[in-house]
Amino acid sequence: MTQQASAAHPAPGRRPEMVPDPRAEAARIAAVRRYDILDTPPDGAFDRVAAMAARLFDVPVATVTIVDTDRIWFKAAHGLEGVKEIGRDPGLCGSAILRDDALVIPDTLHDPVAANNPLVAGEMGVRFYAAAPIITPDGHRLGTVNVLDTKPRSITEDDTATLADLAAIVLDEMELRLSALRALRNEQERREVERAAREQVEKDKAAIAAFASTLQRTLLPPALPVVPGLELACHYHTASVHDVGGDFYDVFPVDGSRWAFFLGDVCGKGPEAATVTALARHTLRVAAQIDPDPVTVLRTLNTVLLTDVTAGSRFCTALFGLLAPQEDGGFTVTVATGGHPPAYHVRPDDSGAVWVKAVRPKGGMLIGAFPQASFAHATFLLAPGEGLFLYTDGLTEARTTQGAMLGEDGLTGFLHQRTGPLTATALVEDAVTLLASMPDGAGDDVALLALSVSDPETAPDAGVAATAHTTAAPEHFGQE
Repeated sequence: MTQQASAAHPAPGRRPEMVPDPRAEAARIAAVRRYDILDTPPDGAFDRVAAMAARLFDVPVATVTIVDTDRIWFKAAHGLEGVKEIGRDPGLCGSAILRDDALVIPDTLHDPVAANNPLVAGEMGVRFYAAAPIITPDGHRLGTVNVLDTKPRSITEDDTATLADLAAIVLDEMELRLSALRALRNEQERREVERAAREQVEKDKAAIAAFASTLQRTLLPPALPVVPGLELACHYHTASVHDVGGDFYDVFPVDGSRWAFFLGDVCGKGPEAATVTALARHTLRVAAQIDPDPVTVLRTLNTVLLTDVTAGSRFCTALFGLLAPQEDGGFTVTVATGGHPPAYHVRPDDSGAVWVKAVRPKGGMLIGAFPQASFAHATFLLAPGEGLFLYTDGLTEARTTQGAMLGEDGLTGFLHQRTGPLTATALVEDAVTLLASMPDGAGDDVALLALSVSDPETAPDAGVAATAHTTAAPEHFGQE
């Protein structure tokens, strides 16, 4: 559908002020409510869009906004710290959602409608404004992606198209988020269409397999975030370029100070495993925003995998952790496990070796296999200079020169005998070197995720994110 708006009669030379049609506005507000995004916590995907817009247009302020009945709420605000919402005054965002195309105002003081907007007339003094509406597939304009400057300027048609593309990216992220929410809230409905969905999955297998490499990249975060006080590093290796792997990981914020992380492994490979991997990753992120308790998050994932028709009979293992910063620079870590191999807590030993402790909460069951599955958790302190190493079983199942699997004992011994620094980057790089030394490399997919607490005496910077992605066939093992 196309929303309608009428123009009030303007004086000669004035830009007409658009007035929303009441019925179209009611339908638009219903669409905003359907996406259930208002007043949600910050999300890195939307923050990256705002930062990208500011960088591409070389402006001090860029925002992603959702327009409510009487307010304009900021989902992301680059260069506008501390502002959560403003009134729905005409001239800028309030006017931009009434158009199908982008709104560009080269100089707001020469625009009679925009000149009266508080962002223009107030302390901020906005002089340039451009916005592209975030339009749903059924034609509702939920909000806008905006770029603002304190001096007049003009942009090209290509720039306007770029702004529209950013708005489309925001809608894609909202659609993904909405899909995950529906997976949590509409379990019964999905069970009723199970047979039809299973048939559709079979038809789609061949098509999905042809795009395995591209799909694999979409299942992993493009980069790890910068977490104050932490260094992060990751590595991913697929055993075959012809199949999509089922290993997954992520690190993301859950509120103003706490961060969550997870690493898991879906049973099997190929299109079905990719479907479950995507479902698991988005479910874990959404569930953590509702209640970040690690055991609760794994219970939610267990329910979704058992009831979502696209998951079929697939199950997975996973570790989910919650990081809470402490005043001494360390982090309180709560880790819950669902059938996954243990993580390893490492720190320097007085003898010059490495103290290694397996973080193995007792009782964590496979995720998506049993309706009444129970999950266990452990809480410990990750102090400055210490690290946490997570991995999937492709690492411990790699075979040594003697033909035996490395195993948990072999991995423990390897970590204990290390002589290098206990930074996240060093832990991941050494594990990659270990795998490369195996006669046949890794026979299965391998995902690695390491976290280390910065030591103020040796690493004064507040946060480092070191990403090492690898997607390779067995004979091509390396780091990018």
